[in-house]
Amino acid sequence: MRKYFGTDGIRRIANTELSPELVYRVAKAGAYVLSKHTDHTPTILIGRDTRISGTLIESAMTAGFLSYGANVKILGVLPTPGVAYLTKKLKADASVVISASHNTYEFNGVKYFSNKGMKIPDELEEEIEEIMDSDKLSSLTAMNDKIGVSEIRTDLLDEYVYFFRKNFEEDFEKLDMSNFVVAIDTANGATSVVAEKVFTALGIKHYTLNNTPNGTNINDNCGSTHLEVLKKYVVENKCNLGIAYDGDGDRCLAVDEKGNEIDGDKLLAIISNYMKEKGTLKKDTLVATVMSNLGLKKYAQANNINFEETKVGDRYVLEKMLQEGYNLGGEQSGHIIMLDYNPTGDGILTSLMLIKIMLEKQVSASEAGNIVTIYPQVLINAKVDSDKKNDYEKDEEIKQEIENLEKEFAGNGRVLIRPSGTEPLVRVMIEGTDTSYIKSKAESLAKLIEKKLKTK
Repeated sequence: MRKYFGTDGIRRIANTELSPELVYRVAKAGAYVLSKHTDHTPTILIGRDTRISGTLIESAMTAGFLSYGANVKILGVLPTPGVAYLTKKLKADASVVISASHNTYEFNGVKYFSNKGMKIPDELEEEIEEIMDSDKLSSLTAMNDKIGVSEIRTDLLDEYVYFFRKNFEEDFEKLDMSNFVVAIDTANGATSVVAEKVFTALGIKHYTLNNTPNGTNINDNCGSTHLEVLKKYVVENKCNLGIAYDGDGDRCLAVDEKGNEIDGDKLLAIISNYMKEKGTLKKDTLVATVMSNLGLKKYAQANNINFEETKVGDRYVLEKMLQEGYNLGGEQSGHIIMLDYNPTGDGILTSLMLIKIMLEKQVSASEAGNIVTIYPQVLINAKVDSDKKNDYEKDEEIKQEIENLEKEFAGNGRVLIRPSGTEPLVRVMIEGTDTSYIKSKAESLAKLIEKKLKTK
C-alpha cells in the first residue's frame, strides 16, 4: 500500500499532515522522476485552487523544484484542466496542481501531471514515494548556476480562455441563444477566475453564484457537492440550466429547469448519444467505472453503444480510453473526459458541450436528461478490520448472499462490493427499482459483512 499517494494524488490537512517539509520532498522527488530522461533543464508548471493554504504549498513546491534545478512557471489560481492543457501547449516537462478538489478548505493536495497533460500512473507515484524516503533525495541538489528559476505566469489564464473560444465560438455564433440563461456555481474555487470570462466571450447569458473566494469558503455549501442553493436559484430565476463545478474545476454536475440533478451518468448518456449521432464517438464506445448506474449500462445497450467498465478513478477511465482508442469516458461524480479536447476531466468543457447539445437539438435540460433512466442506488458502509477488507470474496456465507440477491434482481438490479482504499470499511452498493427494498437489503448485507469480518 502506498504511503503518501491515494486515488487522486496526495490529500491531507494543510500545514500539519501536508507540511511544507513533506511538500518540498514531494517536489524534489517528483521533479527527478518526471524529468530524469530529459537532456535539458526541465520546466514545471504549478497551478492551484483558492484555498488559504495554496500559496504556502505553492512556495514549498517551488522551492523543491528550484532546488532540484528545474525551472518553474507559477500559474496562480487555475482549474486543473487548465493546467493540463497548458502543460501540453507549452511543452512543459511536467506540472502539478495544488488542490483538494471537493474537500473543505482545511485540506489541500498535490496532483502531478506528465508532459502529455495526463495524471501520472500509479507506478510513477510509487517511484516518487521511493525517492522521497531514500538517501538519494539529498543528492538531488543543484549547485551554482544549475539552480532553477521561477516566473509568475498568471497571464497564461488567457490561453485557457482562448481554448474554449477556439473550440466553441463558431458553433455558438450559429445558435439562437436569445432566450437561454444559465446559472453557474463556481464553488468559490478555481473556476471563479475563468468561468465568467469564458461564458461572456461566448455570448452565453449567465448568472454567477459563489464566485467570491476568500480562502476558507471553497466548497462551503456550494458547488457540485452541494446543489441545493443552485437548484432553488434555477427554479426561482427561471433559468434554462444550472451548472455546478467542484473546487478545482475538473468536474461538473448540472441542474435542469425543474431543479432536478443531472449527474455524471446522465451527462455521459447525453454526450455519447450526441457524439454517436454525429459519428464522432470512436468505436461507438463509452467508458465508465463500476460505480456508474445500471441505468447508464442499459441506455448504452438500447442505443447500440459499447459499454466498457473500469475500477473507480478517472485515471483508470483514461487508461482504458488510451489503450483501446476511445474518446469519451467518465464518472458518476461528473468527471467527464473528452479526449478530442483535453486529456483530463474539464468541468467548463463539459458544461459547454451540454449547452451546445441543448441549443442545437432545441431541447430543454430535462428533455435531454430523459434519455436515460437512473436506477435508485443505496450505499452502506460496513465497518471491518483493516486486514480483512478483501476477505468478503473468500467467505462462503457472504458470497452466497450476494449470489442470491443478483439472481433475485435478474438483470434489473445489481450488487457491488468495494473495499475502501483508505479506511477500514467495505462499501456495499445495491441498485434496483424499489428504494426501500434495496436499502433494507444493503443494510442486511453490510451487517453480515461486519459480523464476519470484524473482530468482536
